[in-house]
Amino acid sequence: MVGREESGVTAQTRGAAEAADRGAPADPSPTDRPARATPRHGREHALAYLFLVPSTIVFALFVVWPLGDSIYLSLHGSDLFGGASVFVGLDNYRDMFTSAEFGRVLLNTVEFVLLTVVPGVLGALAVVLLLEAQLRGVRVLRTAFALPFAFSVATASVIFSVIYNYQIGLANGILGFLGIGKVGWTTDPHVAMISLALTTVWMNLGYNVLVLSAGVGSIPTEVMEAARLDGASGPKLARRIILPLLSPQLFFLVVVTTIQSLQSFGQIHILTRGGPDNSTTTLVYSIYKKAFAFGSSDFGTASAQAMVLLVIVLACTGIQFGLLQRKVHY
Repeated sequence: MVGREESGVTAQTRGAAEAADRGAPADPSPTDRPARATPRHGREHALAYLFLVPSTIVFALFVVWPLGDSIYLSLHGSDLFGGASVFVGLDNYRDMFTSAEFGRVLLNTVEFVLLTVVPGVLGALAVVLLLEAQLRGVRVLRTAFALPFAFSVATASVIFSVIYNYQIGLANGILGFLGIGKVGWTTDPHVAMISLALTTVWMNLGYNVLVLSAGVGSIPTEVMEAARLDGASGPKLARRIILPLLSPQLFFLVVVTTIQSLQSFGQIHILTRGGPDNSTTTLVYSIYKKAFAFGSSDFGTASAQAMVLLVIVLACTGIQFGLLQRKVHY
């Protein structure tokens, strides 16, 4: 048996030596052979690119092309039908930034964002901490606070238009019961923006509560029980345990609600239409007024304002990621 194996090895060695004498390469071992791309790998790559085609087409049609068209329109004048006419370069941008009306629009936009983002996130946080206190009827409260999530922007705006009605509205009815005079919630320039902000905060409350409730539910029970055993309760438990562990959800809500506020349109259009006296005209509503409202077709100026809005959204998101993300505990 051993002799046969030795003779086999000797024959194999002799064959390799003879092949080397003839100049023929020896047969490499399986481990020394280079890996070759199989047809199966090529088919998998082709299939992967094929699956990317639909999403790429959608992205190009609804993101890339509108963006490029907006940039093109912002550099041109507009004819009677809103089409691009003559090339004007940066004239639309220069006229926009030197206009006092646009400066007020920017101030209105900043005011609206501050009045909706800060109370919206802090209000939802207060509600979630109240629900975490395990009070009686907490399930009913949870359902009530999540109810605004079920309303569309148009539905909620119509409801609040009835509430804010000067003659028969619920808001002035409550003020009359308290002996306070009526307020023009949507007709007073000093109050209209606050009315819009209250409506927007109420509309976003359900979603914000839902996100933060999910964050509280993801906190390990062992951590909460250990904190309570160490004497943490009430505000101390919220400050030392709940808030740090909720920082990812809070950061997410700050970014998302900021973008939503910058893009808000429906409640402004239904409740105030940018008035009174342009006191509630934000950047998005100004774009609508320049391009479509009252027979206007100034697509050049509207596109220039849209580019400014895009820069503002990107800048706000970048600043928030730069300043707030470092304080997030994942």
